[in-house]
Amino acid sequence: MSVRQSLLAILDQGPCYGYQLRAEFARRTGSSWPLNVGQIYNTLDRLERDGLVAKGEIDAEGHVYYRITDAGSTEVAAWLAAPVERGPASRNELAVKVAVAATLPGVDLGALLQEQRRASLARHDALIRTTDAASPGEPEELARAIVADAMILHAQAELRWLDLVEERLARHPERAIALELATDRPKRGRPARAA
Repeated sequence: MSVRQSLLAILDQGPCYGYQLRAEFARRTGSSWPLNVGQIYNTLDRLERDGLVAKGEIDAEGHVYYRITDAGSTEVAAWLAAPVERGPASRNELAVKVAVAATLPGVDLGALLQEQRRASLARHDALIRTTDAASPGEPEELARAIVADAMILHAQAELRWLDLVEERLARHPERAIALELATDRPKRGRPARAA
């Protein structure tokens, strides 16, 4: 998710100050990805450095308003028109954890998978309850429902993936053979310190 482009897109609607951008981002994403105000201002500083926003007026309360530049509007249009590309090697913490655990001696992979299933199912059910309680007639609720739907489908995919892992393990009960540390050593590494 691109905070940078999202903030630019909001600024394309009109000038905002940092806390206002934070609130607008929350409204437009169903508060699903909380941003701290430091992240907002760091992003604004980079956007200003890159010529995509400029500092504008300061109101009576001392809020510095940022406005989008023509270059920023062009970047927003390009971002909205382009598909989101997912890299082939996206890091999935759960997949990495399970893969490593499957190669370690003494790990109860079944227990690990069951605990993850409980957590994933609880997350899925909580998302369903949140979505069922929403009234998508309001723009903010529609935004929240859109994000929640994506999160629900990801949770369902994770549960299905856990099923596939268990099926794979059932077909390979000899999995108990753990990987030993490799005997060949990489050519690079931190040299020993001189005494």
